[in-house]
Order: sequence, then structure tokens, then C-alpha cells
Amino acid sequence: MKPIRLMAGFFTVGIWTLLSRVVGFVRDIMIAAYLGTGPVAEAFLVAFSLPNLFRRFFAEGAFNMAFVPMFSKKVEAGEDARRFAQDAFVGLAGVLTVFTVIGVIFMPALVTLMASGFLGTERFDLAVYYGRIAFPYILFISLTALMSGVLNAVGRFTAAAAAPVLLNVIFIVALIITGVTGDHTAPEAQSTIGQSLAFAVPIAGLAQLALVWVAAKRAGYALRPGMPKLTPELKRLAVIAAPAALAGGVVQINLLVGRQVASFFEGAVAWLNYADRLYQLPLGVVGIAIGVVLLPDLSRRLRAGDDAGGQDAFNRASEISLALTIPASVALMAIPIPLVSVLFERGAFTSDDTAATALVVAVYGLGLPAFVLQKTLQPLFFAREDTKRPFYYALAAMVLNAALAIGLSPQIGFIAAAIGTSLTGWAMVVMLMRGARTMGDAGKFDARFKKRLGRIILSALAMGAILFASATVMTPFFGIATLRYLALLVLVLIGMVSYFGIGHLLGAFKLSEFKRNLRR
Repeated sequence: MKPIRLMAGFFTVGIWTLLSRVVGFVRDIMIAAYLGTGPVAEAFLVAFSLPNLFRRFFAEGAFNMAFVPMFSKKVEAGEDARRFAQDAFVGLAGVLTVFTVIGVIFMPALVTLMASGFLGTERFDLAVYYGRIAFPYILFISLTALMSGVLNAVGRFTAAAAAPVLLNVIFIVALIITGVTGDHTAPEAQSTIGQSLAFAVPIAGLAQLALVWVAAKRAGYALRPGMPKLTPELKRLAVIAAPAALAGGVVQINLLVGRQVASFFEGAVAWLNYADRLYQLPLGVVGIAIGVVLLPDLSRRLRAGDDAGGQDAFNRASEISLALTIPASVALMAIPIPLVSVLFERGAFTSDDTAATALVVAVYGLGLPAFVLQKTLQPLFFAREDTKRPFYYALAAMVLNAALAIGLSPQIGFIAAAIGTSLTGWAMVVMLMRGARTMGDAGKFDARFKKRLGRIILSALAMGAILFASATVMTPFFGIATLRYLALLVLVLIGMVSYFGIGHLLGAFKLSEFKRNLRR
């Protein structure tokens, strides 16, 4: 069986994820321009968040974390992996079809659960209407996630990584078609735009499913609809997936706790949301890419008895993740105000909003390396079909997050939510590292990783000092509308050149290794 090219896969997923995040940012700017923060915008965002919330339970979290290792091992051993994938595809489709019908019927209850403040306003009726249109997306995107897992397990990453771009492109097309003509500030026009966006959601889900289905067919896995049947392997899959589903639920509870704390402080929900957009960019590009590629690679190496190869894959994935994430983390802490002011400060977004959002960005920056490390540590457990211990760790993290966010908010205000998120991220890393000790050398950091980590940190700190000094000198340019974007671009380039230059001199990494890694 052809081995997975770990680093080439990482860069493939990372580049497509970066493109998806950039196009998604354009989408959000357009939604804000057309709909602002009015009732149609709020109703649509809540309606769209509902299938995405449950997607993390059924697809990206529970099901895929259990399915990918089992499927990867069957691919490695030649144990009729296609039949297993077909049974899983049909089984997941059957469960989610029933769940989709239930969700559409009980949409008022789901909207109440997500946004009880909408009750008694026009936003509630709009959210229920949009939610019923958009909710079938969970069926399509969950099947897309399963087929993406199939492709990732056989070392084909492009189609699965490119699929999210389709969603944002379809949103943008819908906005252009319905928003360019007439006065889009009129209530009737806004209602039309909101309805267009709602219909774009399931259409985008079908487009994503079609893309990965064609790619899977070309890879020899043309999965088709059928009648579900509960095979012994699917029972085992369900047993393994259940703790992962609960762990995914814990993560969502953490997010809800943060929103609840923020909701008691005027403007805080928006500040957290805008800050989230900034730190999610490096987290998505690096963390998601590593997690997607590392899990099937570790699973196949474990099945083949290649413990040394598994340890090397884990260490190199951790090394390159931190080499890209730590400087991003330092930058978020060193220059949060220039980042936020250039990207968001206009119209109703004031300098006070910039200051508050920048504070959240800096706190999230502190936790960014922890969030990425979780993406490299968790596959160590999932590759061994151990989903119980990550669930227990997530449960402990949930309690800690609630204690910090709720307990500190009376003293320090809304920022307690961000502090709870970042500190909980590091606590989760500590628990995962302690749990990985039982795995022998496969779960340990090797000498090369330890040596280079210190050099990466030194390079990033030096870059942070240069960025802070440069931002101080360039402050007047950030207030000039025609120059602010150019000034930010120059600042980013200064950071990149200084980090990679200093890192190369210190031996934190070698540029020649990036070329070799692309061939791995």
C-alpha cells in the first residue's frame, strides 16, 4: 500500500484551508455590508449555526474520529475497506435522515435552545424559517465528512480540503445575485437576501458532497445509497464513536459558557466573535491540516507495527505545527491593535471596540499553541481507537473552563471568557501529554523536537519585539485610510522575514527541510 506523504498532505490541506478562510472572510464582509446586524442577519447566522453545531457531533467529531482509524487499518491490512465504508455511509445517512426530519419539525425548540433572546421578536420567526431551509445541510456535510475521511485515509487530500471553499463561493454568488440590484437596506430586499442565503446552505452541501463523491469514485470508493444494516463492525464503530460524541458535546458547552458570560456585558459577544475570526485563521490552516493528515497516517502505521515511523510522524507534525503557530501566537499578542483596527474599525465599529477586541485577540494568542498541540496529541489516542480518555479530559476541561469564566467574570469582566478558553486549552494539553505516556516512545517528544522547540520560541520572541517596535513607529499610518492596508501588509512582511531569518540562523528549522518534507 502506497504510504501517505505526511508533509505534502499537510501543505495541501493547509493551503486549501487558508483559501477557504480567506474566501469565508470575504463572505462575512459581504453579509455585514448587505445585512448589517439587523434581524435578518441575526436570524440567518443562528439558523446556519444549528446544522454546523450538530455536524461537529455526527461528522467531524464523533463519527470521523472513530471511522478514520478503523477504515485506515483495513486499508493497510487489505480487509475489504470498501465494504466497511459502504456500510458506514449507508448507516450514517439513515441516522441523519431521521435526525434531519426531527430537526425540521422541532426547529422552534432548537432556535430557543440556541438563542432564547429571540423569543417574542421577528428574529425568532425568521430563524425558524431559515433554519428549516438550511437544516438538511447536516445530512450532506456529514456524508461529505465521511467521504473526506475515506480520501484522507488513502492519501488523497485535495478534493476534501477544497470542498469548504465551495460553500463560501456559493454564499458569495447568492449575495451577488440578490444583493446587487435595488436598495438592499429595504426590509423586503433584506428578507430576499436572507432567504437566498438560507437556500444556499443545502445547495452548498450538495455541491460539496458531489465533489468528494467524484473524487472517492476515482479512488475506487464509489459509495451508494442503500438500506442500513447494523453489522458487528458498525456496532463497534458506534461504541467507539459515543465517547467522541460526548467529548464534542463538551467542547460545544464550553463555547456556550463563553457566550453566556459575554452576554452579560454589552458588546462582548461581538468582541469575542471578531477576535475568534483572527485566531481561527492560523488554527484552521495549521491545526486542522495536521489533524486531518496525521490521524490516518498514524492509524496505518500502528496497524503495520511501525512504532518508530509513528513516533517520527507525530514529532515532525508537532514540530512543524509549532514552527508555524508560535510566531502567529506571538504576533497576536504583540500587535493586536493594528490587526483589529485595520481589519474591523470602520462605521459603527469604534476605537473602543478595537481596544476591547484587541485584548481578546491577545488572550486567544496565548492559547493558540495549545489549541494546535491538541490537534497533534489527540490522534495518538484516536489512532488506537481510544476515545474514552479524551472524553474524560474534555469533561475535566469543561469544569475548569466554567469555573474560570464564571468565577472570574465578576472581578475582571468579559475577558474572563477568553482567559478560561486559553487556560483550559493548556490544561487539556497537559492531560493529553500525561495520557500519552502509556503509549511508550510513540507518544514521546524526541530529542530533535525538544532542541528545536527552544529555538523556535526564541525566534518568535525576537520577531515579536521587532513587530512591536515596527508597529510603534508605523502607528500614524494605521490612521490613514489610503495607507492602513499597505502598512499592515508591510508589518506582516517584516514579521515573516524576521522570524524565518532569525529561525534559520538559530537552527530552529532549515529551509531545505521544507523542500524535502514536500516529498514525504
